Amino acid sequence: MNRLAASVTEDPGQHDSSTPRVWLVTGYRAGERSQIIALAEALGWPFELKQLSYRRSEFLTSLFRGSDLRGIRLGRSSPLAPPWPDLVISAGMRNEPVGRWIREQSGGRTRLVHIGRPWARPEKFDLLVTTPQYRLPQRDNILHNTTTLHRITAERLATEARRCGPLYTHLPQPYIGVILGGNSGPYTFGPRTAAYLAPLASELAAEQGGSLLITTSARTPARALAEFQRRLTVPHDLYCWRPNDNDNPYFGILGLSTSLVVTADSISMLSEACATGKPVYMAELGGYGYPMRAGSGVPVDFRLSALTYSWMMRFGHQRLSRDLRLVHRAVLEQGRAVWLGETFAEAPPPPAADLERTVQRVRALLDLPGG
Repeated sequence: MNRLAASVTEDPGQHDSSTPRVWLVTGYRAGERSQIIALAEALGWPFELKQLSYRRSEFLTSLFRGSDLRGIRLGRSSPLAPPWPDLVISAGMRNEPVGRWIREQSGGRTRLVHIGRPWARPEKFDLLVTTPQYRLPQRDNILHNTTTLHRITAERLATEARRCGPLYTHLPQPYIGVILGGNSGPYTFGPRTAAYLAPLASELAAEQGGSLLITTSARTPARALAEFQRRLTVPHDLYCWRPNDNDNPYFGILGLSTSLVVTADSISMLSEACATGKPVYMAELGGYGYPMRAGSGVPVDFRLSALTYSWMMRFGHQRLSRDLRLVHRAVLEQGRAVWLGETFAEAPPPPAADLERTVQRVRALLDLPGG
């Protein structure tokens, strides 16, 4: 859902030999793509974006921890040819075999940095960058961050606030940003949940005499959104997510708002909100068997896949699921967020330095200053 600014790219033939050659094997989910680009931008080196088209059979290559390109359609993908990179940054199970294949072609010289949860064993990577919901072990090559990597900077927020400010001059200030996600794992976001959350968001704005700046994501169900908007009782503006929309006001909303409401199904959205340093209110979704907050009474909208996911969490291997509550607990304990309907005892602390720590670890892999 993020509005991606123009990224640094390069012509492979024009590479400056004084800097590492970096390939981004981009993720196939928006949150993963954003994290990959965030790390690349923070490193400050030129990079090439490698976008892949996957075959239906790619699952078998990933499942058996292959090191080949059988899972991708070469004719529809970015070229993978020498000169081989010094560094590959990727995310997602589908991209793991490709990263290992690239490292083999380089004679083992390429360093592999993988973001999120790996399918292969940790020792297959030079560095894993992860967050609590994946429950990975403590290892020398696993960096445990509290929140996901993000593209939030003071400069970007200020620029986007200036760009988007004229869109909202008809609304009373202060602005409260509302970021809506969708169904995730055992959690559901349907009309019943929307009807529960909308009055809480309205109350927050009414108490301050302000308005709501609302944006959806690619996963926001239409029925939930319709019910959420119907239940609002304060002035508001709604942006409905569209793919590849350069006018997406997401960063502008983050910059203009004095506080933020985020549905707690997306750790990426929650991380970006916390990175602003502003008060963040987590909007709880109902779920099967694993409530985000014990005893809160949030209604559950029936979804079969959510029910089966809860069974998988209970009876399956941990690798097959994730527990978002571990991240919720961390940001609550650090004072970065409260549940929607609660109040802050004191101002949130400065944004976490997870991105800076990750940059240092990557530089250390390549034996460069700052590692």
